Amino acid sequence: MMTNKEWILQLEKEKTLPEEGLYSLLTSMTEDEENFLYERADGVRRQYYGTDVYLRGLIEFTNICRNDCLYCGIRKSNKNADRYRLSREEILQCSRAGYELGFRTIVLQGGEDPYFTDDKICDIVSSIKKEHPDCAVTLSIGEKERDSYEAFYKAGADRYLLRHETANAEHYAKLHPKELSLDNRKRCLRDLKEIGYQIGCGIMVGSPYQTTENVIEDLYYMKDLAPHMIGIGPFIPHKDTPFANESAGTLEDTLHLLGIIRLMFPDVLLPATTALGTIHPQGREMGIKAGANVIMPNLSPNGVRGKYLLYDGKICTGDEAAECRSCMEQRMDKIGYKVVVSRGDNVSYSAKKI
Repeated sequence: MMTNKEWILQLEKEKTLPEEGLYSLLTSMTEDEENFLYERADGVRRQYYGTDVYLRGLIEFTNICRNDCLYCGIRKSNKNADRYRLSREEILQCSRAGYELGFRTIVLQGGEDPYFTDDKICDIVSSIKKEHPDCAVTLSIGEKERDSYEAFYKAGADRYLLRHETANAEHYAKLHPKELSLDNRKRCLRDLKEIGYQIGCGIMVGSPYQTTENVIEDLYYMKDLAPHMIGIGPFIPHKDTPFANESAGTLEDTLHLLGIIRLMFPDVLLPATTALGTIHPQGREMGIKAGANVIMPNLSPNGVRGKYLLYDGKICTGDEAAECRSCMEQRMDKIGYKVVVSRGDNVSYSAKKI
């Protein structure tokens, strides 16, 4: 029977493991084995990205959403949500402020808000690219038809984040309303990759009804998909959702998965998420040391930050963008990493614009 350290070394070498090995790493590591995993994962990220940490400037431009996902604080049925949407000029002003602070990736994230038609999104994307041609633009605006994704790409969008949430259809149905399907979510990710985006998928660690077998299924699905980015963070309940009384995902489980993902996907762009920093004051630093290499400070106007609440207790809702930038630089320096002014592309990515 193999030890967890042997499984870790095999994972590093082969970039995959049988279910038995993944199950062992996800459920039975000692503190010494955890530290070994993080050392190996950190070593791999240094091979590909050195000690560089990439910043993504996050603009949460609307918290209006047509969907009713059971875990999400901005779900359609939440009558307590204080709704807003930023104007085109407010979005562009946020991106200008971010550029001045050294951000070279702008992430436009929002609920699936019907007000923002394809034409409006294309106009915003092309305007950002015109003002800042050396910036990457990432979209995180949900499920669309392929024609829409192609239009955004032609307008200049470089990346697209769309968490698959779970690769198990039965589990997916427990987290989402019946109008949403895992098949369509996977279709979206396939379309995005075929079009030429750098794509990102991911899951919530410890989401309601999630089993270790589900997580293993996620890892194998991601292996087949081969995304350029993987976004994982702990599930954190929101008081105005059906999952208000569910337990949050743990720091330990999230860090384990970050380390495993780094060994399975050596070149992946891997964020230490705000949710990780929400459940532990040093969560993002611990995520970086476990193999992550991306941080996503908030560029949204202060007046709306406290309204984009996918979960309760979100940190940094009152900070100025400049404070976030400076804070992250100091925090990364303290643990031996370096915030860099860079688009921070996946090192293996290459594509031609259609």
